[in-house]
Amino acid sequence: MNYPKLFEPLQVGELSLRNRIVMAPMTRSRATDDDRVTDLHRLYYQQRANAGLIVTEGVHPSADGKGYNRTPGIYSPQQVDDWRAVTEAVHGEGGLIACQLMHCGRVGHADNKAVGTEFLAPSAIAARAEIFTEGGMKPMPVPRAMTLKDIARVIDDYRKATENCMAAGFDGVELHAASGYLPAQFLASESNLRDDAYGGSIDNRLRFIREVLGVMIDVAGAGRVGLRISPGNPYNDHVDATPEDTYGALLDLAESLGLAWVHAIRMPSTGIDSLQLTRDHYRGVLIGSDSFDAQEADSCIANGDVDAVSFGRAYIANPDLAQRFAADAPLNKMDKKTIYAGTGAAGYTDYPAMDTGA
Repeated sequence: MNYPKLFEPLQVGELSLRNRIVMAPMTRSRATDDDRVTDLHRLYYQQRANAGLIVTEGVHPSADGKGYNRTPGIYSPQQVDDWRAVTEAVHGEGGLIACQLMHCGRVGHADNKAVGTEFLAPSAIAARAEIFTEGGMKPMPVPRAMTLKDIARVIDDYRKATENCMAAGFDGVELHAASGYLPAQFLASESNLRDDAYGGSIDNRLRFIREVLGVMIDVAGAGRVGLRISPGNPYNDHVDATPEDTYGALLDLAESLGLAWVHAIRMPSTGIDSLQLTRDHYRGVLIGSDSFDAQEADSCIANGDVDAVSFGRAYIANPDLAQRFAADAPLNKMDKKTIYAGTGAAGYTDYPAMDTGA
């Protein structure tokens, strides 16, 4: 067996993974105008059920939580039914699938959202960045600073979304607390200027995430809840004065709550070793992410640097990635032009499986 460590089973909380190859969450922009997944999504995830665990693209827990165009939600009965078809297809192939809940907060543009929805954030500070819309790149708007009532409502949105995930048959849920989205906006000192219980000290800035994870655990159990982080990543104007201290405190929280996994994005350009930082504060399963190949992933697992590795771009172009790793077969090349290419199958479900010679 090539890369034997990648193919060892792994217990992740209540989930028994058949291998340590994780499909990373990746926005692919194929949802309908009413934020629903389709048979195309069902096939896409079914093709990739060879992973030990699939983590879906970011899924918004409410209409307000949407930021990007053509991304799916899980806040309506119809969306739950659609996602159930996806989970059943993955389970039919022997796979496991977790839903990543992603509330974008201040990140987005009105062109990407339904009429009447809001941009909510801890403080009324616009992200100094642009976002893609059907009309091209546009600056992000100034959000409305959340009231305490808003915060309670959004936390309840996460509760309901987790309930919907369980009803749809997902095996777990992952809180997206990376990339400058709403949980990270509360966490970062430059986007959270509140002077109440949700701002100021690191402990106060952690409160929103603590309460969101609390309701997710209440519904799904800690053994089915994970956390996605990217310490120091400036994406979407995510800026914090002391990121190692801030994320160390977040990881201490993950440890105290007994989360099933932490999904850490490594980014050497930040000067922070996110994998080591996670190991220093958290004793659960660590999924390493970003730019691993099979050899490095296998070595990092063997060395104890990570417990599993998530693959993104490789899974876009190689639906049978686990089988290719097992055979040490060459990989398809990804077509960058079709990553976000609308609602069609091109660059989504039409990448070929490897030739087995049959």
